Amino acid sequence: MFGLFRKKPPANPYVKQDDPQTFRVRVKTNVHGDLVEIRFTKSAHIGVGDDGNHLFRKPIVSAEHFDKGELAVHFDRGYNVTGVEADGVEFIPVSDWS
Repeated sequence: MFGLFRKKPPANPYVKQDDPQTFRVRVKTNVHGDLVEIRFTKSAHIGVGDDGNHLFRKPIVSAEHFDKGELAVHFDRGYNVTGVEADGVEFIPVSDWS
């Protein structure tokens, strides 16, 4: 009834949801291996893509060596992560965060 027994998709190994509104990802730059953590929220940072689903896209510049990259996190309409993309950076799995 009304999605009560609907299965929730498995959590993405690269995106951590801190609370119902906030997400975090950690990436490592390809050039020097600098670590960068990005925190983003549904209301302020996630937009609607061309297909009607939600999208977070962010250019990255590391503080130590000014390495550049870009990441994108794709969500369905229920804010479940459906995919991640990276250019110039590599996602770090949540299980490897210390």
